[in-house]
Amino acid sequence: MSTRKANLGPTAAVITVIADVAAFIIGLWIVLYLLDANEQNGLVEFIHDVSRWLATWSHDLFTFDEEWARVVCGYGLAAVVYLVVGHAVANRVRRL
Repeated sequence: MSTRKANLGPTAAVITVIADVAAFIIGLWIVLYLLDANEQNGLVEFIHDVSRWLATWSHDLFTFDEEWARVVCGYGLAAVVYLVVGHAVANRVRRL
């Protein structure tokens, strides 16, 4: 194994962890929303704010009549994209 390839392993791991954490936070917001968590609670508010920032491009992408469906699909799409793209980029970095 070349030195360059060995040095990219930690980079790929960092990319994977960042993607996983982003997807986890968004998934946690979906669960909290579906469980009707108190949005006045500081932790719930923080998770919602971070999720909304992470899913800025997709949180209002769908126009279902039911709000829960919009939340699950809009935020869920962002979580899936973070996982797929993050892991694909990490795998690509590992192969360099």
